[in-house]
Amino acid sequence: MPEECIFCRIAAGEVPSDIVYQDEDFVAFRDIFPQAPTHVLIIPKTHITSAARLMEGQQELAGRLIMIARKLAEKEGIAERGYRLVINCGSQGGQQVPHLHLHLIGGRQLSGGLG
Repeated sequence: MPEECIFCRIAAGEVPSDIVYQDEDFVAFRDIFPQAPTHVLIIPKTHITSAARLMEGQQELAGRLIMIARKLAEKEGIAERGYRLVINCGSQGGQQVPHLHLHLIGGRQLSGGLG
């Protein structure tokens, strides 16, 4: 765990956050700068810099990110109306924290989708 990684510190319980889900491998917590009424970040507890750094054999981890997002969308009451899942990769892709994370965003009409 890189000491400077804020998400690793959240996963380790060193930094307080509004955790909405946790298991052996993942933590999900509310974004401190939400873009919609529901904005949850889902991270693996293992430090992986970005989706661009996923290795062969980590397909299950990537799939579990999406399945956790689906379950949280149901729990948050946004599954029926719709929601957005976002993974940014690298600085030009909008990634601000160098730790793989999936944004679950919903609770209002979202604009600017790619189709």
